Amino acid sequence: MAAWSERLAGVRGVLLDISGVLHDSGEGGGGRVPIPGSVEALARLKRSQLKVRFCTNESQKSRGDLVGLLRHMGFDISEGEVTAPAPATCLILKERGLRPHLLIHDGIRSEFAQIDTSNPNCVVIADAGESFSYQNMNKAFQVLMELDNPVLISLGKGRYYKETSGLMLDVGAYTKALEYACGIKAEVVGKPAPGYFQSALQEMGVESHELKEHRNKLP
Repeated sequence: MAAWSERLAGVRGVLLDISGVLHDSGEGGGGRVPIPGSVEALARLKRSQLKVRFCTNESQKSRGDLVGLLRHMGFDISEGEVTAPAPATCLILKERGLRPHLLIHDGIRSEFAQIDTSNPNCVVIADAGESFSYQNMNKAFQVLMELDNPVLISLGKGRYYKETSGLMLDVGAYTKALEYACGIKAEVVGKPAPGYFQSALQEMGVESHELKEHRNKLP
């Protein structure tokens, strides 16, 4: 118990990743499964005086679907505790009056239901999975090239991630292709962009020096 208290001395909040911290892909091609002990570890954090928030780059599931999956696994978590790229991007789009051409996974399309996508003046790209076809990539390229001031917003910039079926290309590889072809730099909404972490801290009401971050399995 002393070790737990010592490790958290001066800490007011804990920022948790989700994939690889709370759950992993199941063995033999199964779905996502909780990491042993993670449900209990999160419950212990929730019983403490610490503020807890989840910061994820998940861009194939809506925040509601992701939370539903985690709750089904036994985690005590609500949508309001999750900072995710899609809703964060929607706030940026509304604040800046941007109308996106969406190159995204169908699983998060509902997050953009209230966003005007007519006559696009930017491109939003996420981990689109099977939608990363030549046709769809070329359409995003064409939209950007037709703009006087092209804006490309990428939901994260990971190179690849691991599933039970093997390594999978992530959004960063496709974002780099559009950056190179259009001669522009993407704006990243998601980890590791500092502004993304800062927005999570603001929602928690803590300063960075009062935070403990977990990107690996919970103790």
